[in-house]
Amino acid sequence: MKIFKIIGLAILMALTSSLAQAQESASTPGGVDKEGIAKKLANPIANMISVPLQYEFSRGIGANQGGSEQTLLFQPVAPFDLGGGDTFILRPIVAGVREVSVQGASGQPFSGYGIASVTIESFYAPNTNSSWIWGVGPYAVSPSGNSGKFGSQQTGAGITGVVLNRHGPWTYGLLGYQSWNVGGNPTFGTQNNLYGQPFVAYTTKDAWTYTVNMEAQYNYDSHRTSNPLYTGVSKLMVFDGVPIQFAAGPMYYISNVPGGPSGWGARATATLVILK
Repeated sequence: MKIFKIIGLAILMALTSSLAQAQESASTPGGVDKEGIAKKLANPIANMISVPLQYEFSRGIGANQGGSEQTLLFQPVAPFDLGGGDTFILRPIVAGVREVSVQGASGQPFSGYGIASVTIESFYAPNTNSSWIWGVGPYAVSPSGNSGKFGSQQTGAGITGVVLNRHGPWTYGLLGYQSWNVGGNPTFGTQNNLYGQPFVAYTTKDAWTYTVNMEAQYNYDSHRTSNPLYTGVSKLMVFDGVPIQFAAGPMYYISNVPGGPSGWGARATATLVILK
């Protein structure tokens, strides 16, 4: 099945063709503030509804590091206004996976697709009346599908948090979570994880955003860290009054867990913004 590859290529083609044709100013005649929206998209706890669809290609997977993996993440962001400038942000993340020639512990290669996990991240973000803002909330993750071939069979729960600063064109901060196992089979890995994502983004007046982040996840039971470094460029455009951001860039695994992705990979994202 090539659905993940087709969707990923479609995102890349849309990015390439749209950027080649983009001759728009920083805001459209209809009054859409593209620069402002692009800055909000760099902020994980912005009070704005968005629907990102992210495609990711990774390689070097399996016992012999000969397999590859394509992941499609559906991760809508839904903010709720609590009054007084306080916000509650809910971000469910559904991960679909396609693996090719991934060698397991039995020595037999596996190819297939399924649901890796469903994650719920949430943040209570109070009004700080400052460029520095923060958010904290509960975190939960479901077991993966297909008998552990796409990840841990455990259920995890914990706490997630973020702190960041918005200074002119810059947005930078740290997002993280702590997850503990609350039940399930540990054979295919556990949910006892500490995750940290430092990030920095620079947004231009014509709504280009340049991003660098690291996504380090340490597992307390394996004592190993998976740490991909991502650099990307994105462009916010408006089509018939609807803002859409296209992004793409390479990533490199500085460290990896046994059987996990290694070396170079790539990521492409299309994000629909729903204006209130």
